[in-house]
Amino acid sequence: MDKLGALIASPEAWAALLTLIVMEVVLGIDNLVFVSILSNKLPEASRGKARRLGIGLALILRLVLLSGIAFIVGLTQPVIVLPFQVPAGADGRPMVDLAFSWRDLILLAGGLFLVWKATTEIHHSVDPTPTGDLLDKKGGRRLGFTAAIVQILALDIVFSIDSILTAVGMTEHLPIMVAAVVIAVGLMMVAANPLADFIHNNPTVVMLALGFLLMIGATLIADAFGVHVTKGYIYAAMAFSALVEGLNMAARRKSAKSRTAH
Repeated sequence: MDKLGALIASPEAWAALLTLIVMEVVLGIDNLVFVSILSNKLPEASRGKARRLGIGLALILRLVLLSGIAFIVGLTQPVIVLPFQVPAGADGRPMVDLAFSWRDLILLAGGLFLVWKATTEIHHSVDPTPTGDLLDKKGGRRLGFTAAIVQILALDIVFSIDSILTAVGMTEHLPIMVAAVVIAVGLMMVAANPLADFIHNNPTVVMLALGFLLMIGATLIADAFGVHVTKGYIYAAMAFSALVEGLNMAARRKSAKSRTAH
């Protein structure tokens, strides 16, 4: 209790908490976009339940992982070293072994899954003649509730490990990590339905979101191979793309109003 009271009274602790909340929210955007796209393929009555369950599982996973911080930190130790070397950089540094930790393998699997899923969804979106007995009355591909939850859980694991490793790197105080994770996931829960409805009502946004997932998947694969792309560049590109799409949507609304007036 004395340590907790000292944390509450510490300005540095509050600064760390606010910074970590922002980082967790930013990292959670990827998770939330995936949950929104996947839940929109379910029957309308099941969508809200799938989002709540998916985000709730993300919270549980993060809290479980936080309880085993030592284990999570150990995930960065190499477990597979391949018998050849790769350049460590363009600054004259020596060659290094190509090694993979459990974290790298999880990121690689998650990245490949995201690339596959985004590519498949883009194909279904642009295919002009969808066929098959897995289609609903509107021509969209149906998805079972259990299958949706399994896919959401698989990506929850990937994003949760990345989230917890970020938290461990920013602060050593477990209560701050727990508070930041709970607050960030709570914000995700609040934003889930509005974001999913917005994506569902704007087909062009769906394609943009799938493009985001494709880029995130490629980034995870690169990270698994030791090529670390600064997150700021990724989110700056996503923000710019979203801004351009917002301008396009505004232009379409203005054009529609002009046609209606005439």
